Amino acid sequence: MKLHWLSAGLLAAAMMVPASAQISVFIGAPPPPLRYEEPPPIPEPGFVWMEGYWAPDGGRYRWMPGRWERPPYPGAYWTHPHYDHYEEGWQMHEGHWDRENHDNGHWQEHGHGHDHGDHGGHGR
Repeated sequence: MKLHWLSAGLLAAAMMVPASAQISVFIGAPPPPLRYEEPPPIPEPGFVWMEGYWAPDGGRYRWMPGRWERPPYPGAYWTHPHYDHYEEGWQMHEGHWDRENHDNGHWQEHGHGHDHGDHGGHGR
């Protein structure tokens, strides 16, 4: 009977662990320099250009070309993928849409931003 209660307690504790756990992948070598891509013509007004980036692929990097995408809601900002360097190596942080500009105006100062499209991935 004690074993039954112990099992039930462990199961309850396991169910309380957040389901949004992330797996971190580190690569020893830094990502290659970004490639410049000339965006094709915008498909229609309101689309945002998302520059290409280097994605981790089995301990190396694979180029993911840029693309036009429609923001999911008005005023959305594209936070580009980027890499940070840690003791364990280089870690990629996925790009995502957000309600705030987490680039702190960096890309807008360079002629980019939510009106023209933000740039995907850059090595730091």
